[in-house]
Amino acid sequence: QVHLVESGGGLVQAGGSLRLSCVASGRAYAMGWFRQAPGKEREFVAVTDWSESRTLYAESVQGRFTLSRDSAKTTAYLQMTSLKPEDTAVYYCASANTMLRPQATSNYNDWGQGTQVTVSS
Repeated sequence: QVHLVESGGGLVQAGGSLRLSCVASGRAYAMGWFRQAPGKEREFVAVTDWSESRTLYAESVQGRFTLSRDSAKTTAYLQMTSLKPEDTAVYYCASANTMLRPQATSNYNDWGQGTQVTVSS
């Protein structure tokens, strides 16, 4: 019921930065980011609740990635800095109405189509 569209992916060199955007057609309690590399499970990256009073980051991106939302909360952003080759993956935004299990894909109701991030060494 919530349509999500990611953008901002691309090819960057290690140490570079990218900002991913996720435009939502509706409002959700929480907006999360996941990533999936070939042959690997989709893994949690970060999530923020509606009021941005609670945010969680995976240890692998802590201190390098930052979540934000626009004033209308219709667009979510994932600012990625100090990118590493191991950050290479398809990145997905996802919306949820709970944060009971924010690191689990099952917590989320709607998913974007994904945007490719490739970090070269």
